[in-house]
Amino acid sequence: MSNTNPTSPKPPSTAPRGQSAGEESPAEARRTGPPVPMVLLLIALAFLIWTWAQASTSGDAVKYNFFWEQLAADNVASVEIKNWTLSGKWKTAPANPDPETKVRKPQLRPNFVTDIPAQEDRKLLDTLALAGVDVTVNNARPSILLEAFAYSIPLLLVFTIGWWLLRRSSDPMGSGMFGGFIRSPAKRFKPSDQRNTFDDVAGMEHAKRELQEVVEFLKDPAKFQRLGAQIPKGVLLMGPPGTGKTLLARAVAGEAGVPFYSINGSEFIQMFVGVGASRVRDMFKSAKESAPCILFIDEIDAVGRIRGAGLGGGHDEREQTLNQILSEMDGFNQSEAVIVIAATNRPDVLDPALLRPGRFDRHVAVDRPTREGRLGILKVHVRKVPLADNVDLDRIAGSTIGFSGADLRNLVNEAALNATRESKTAVDREDFEVAKDRILMGTKREDILDEYEREMTAYHEAGHAVVAWYTPEVDPVHKVTIVPRGRALGFTEFQPEEELHHIGERRLHARLTMSLGGRAAEKLVFNEYSAGAEDDLKRSTDLARRMIAHLGMSDVIGPAAFRGAEEHPFLGKEIHEQRQYSERTAQVIDEEIQRFLNEAQERAMHLLNERRGDLDKVAEALLKSEVLDREALTILIGAPQPRKYLPTKQQVIAT
Repeated sequence: MSNTNPTSPKPPSTAPRGQSAGEESPAEARRTGPPVPMVLLLIALAFLIWTWAQASTSGDAVKYNFFWEQLAADNVASVEIKNWTLSGKWKTAPANPDPETKVRKPQLRPNFVTDIPAQEDRKLLDTLALAGVDVTVNNARPSILLEAFAYSIPLLLVFTIGWWLLRRSSDPMGSGMFGGFIRSPAKRFKPSDQRNTFDDVAGMEHAKRELQEVVEFLKDPAKFQRLGAQIPKGVLLMGPPGTGKTLLARAVAGEAGVPFYSINGSEFIQMFVGVGASRVRDMFKSAKESAPCILFIDEIDAVGRIRGAGLGGGHDEREQTLNQILSEMDGFNQSEAVIVIAATNRPDVLDPALLRPGRFDRHVAVDRPTREGRLGILKVHVRKVPLADNVDLDRIAGSTIGFSGADLRNLVNEAALNATRESKTAVDREDFEVAKDRILMGTKREDILDEYEREMTAYHEAGHAVVAWYTPEVDPVHKVTIVPRGRALGFTEFQPEEELHHIGERRLHARLTMSLGGRAAEKLVFNEYSAGAEDDLKRSTDLARRMIAHLGMSDVIGPAAFRGAEEHPFLGKEIHEQRQYSERTAQVIDEEIQRFLNEAQERAMHLLNERRGDLDKVAEALLKSEVLDREALTILIGAPQPRKYLPTKQQVIAT
């Protein structure tokens, strides 16, 4: 039993990563010239075929003693002696003497060839003359030029292929055979390709307004230059994963009708020192040659983190790459219509030099969409999906608080997959419910639990549900189930009514009480705690620590925020900072965390003691039907307490 909060699942980004048919790398655009290796391969193949044809006309190769046997049997018609090779013709083609090939080739051909031993057989000519065999001796040596050409073909082939590879990998900076490493791997999307526009981007009206000026500048730079205005050189898109930052950058290029270069921040780094800086130079050179254009760097925090934070110091390859990016952005002229757009979900770790005016001086927040934004995103993704009449997109948008654009796309796709598995002609409401459960909690497992485990799980989930049902500050209960999904044996899902950006102290304490409701129910009914409440304890402890050490919600600690060294040194500047509080303060924080959790469990235990009848009803109903929705709970234990505070975001408490 675990306590999870998959409010914002993290499916893969919706932005295209692979190279489509319309992509063209700037390195590929510069590669010209005939396919030399193909020509050389054809020449070598023709030479081999000619050699094989010459050998095939000479006849079958036979052993020297077999030749003597046939000569003694008067079966040799004529011979030609050339150096140490003897070829000739049989009077009658003999049987194949080789037992290994006799089945496949029982009869030899009329012509034959054999090698004369190094010790010259002086009786050979006399024997041939006595047998009346026509003898021709050819001691003429082949042309020296022909021999030299024949021996030089392999060497010439290797040399030419090496020279061609050297030319293909060469670079104007003289990089030689390692030029392929320093070329920028940025992918180029031409304006003629299938492009995205702002119509394909829903739920980000604020971000689109911020970027509309960039589109107008790319379309008509002179309009801004007449009045002395300077368009920002760089735009930084900041937001959680899956919110559509890459799609938004491509939409800007699509609206402006300009080329779009795309590269990931991690693609600058290679095994060779200095490769990252060389790739940056190559990328910016290609962008300037294609101006006006957009250069998009995804996950720029991979190379743009604060300098000096890593263990490599000034010699760190990432720092060299970042220094080159800063230098290239300073080298832009106002007449060069190249806009650099970067995306990150970690703006806090970026180097301040990147964020100063003159570089990425416009910062656009791309947050998770609101209800209206989610509705617009759903409408975009269901364009080609046949929907049943009972599908209410507005209701789905209201029940997916915290979902990003990528999450909603995944939701529609999972619903369509479920409808396909059920052989339906359209996607209905049930498919969306199944898809949401699959995304939030994982696939359904066919685990067989014994009666004790099922009963323990049922009371655990009933404890969460009953505490939430009678605690007005907690989000409304949407569904309770003991069907195992993912790593959980059951879960309780809460569906917020509205979105809020602030949450009060009483709501957080109520959330602590609800999180420990399952554990309290176990103690009340079975007089013991189970290991299934481990995740409940972990999440409750983390929440209590944030309330006390970060949000100043403890009367003992007071209005203070204490920062712990929890960051990885390669992601920020924690390696330079020490803990900001004393050992005594750390002890007080731990004591306050324990007090918050004990009080929350006491409240949960007290409420469940008062509502023991409702707890038993919900647990028994779960054991019978395994799933209870809000309507079933209302029929079972009555209407919930009126909500005093509007909820903030979707939660799932899992067992």
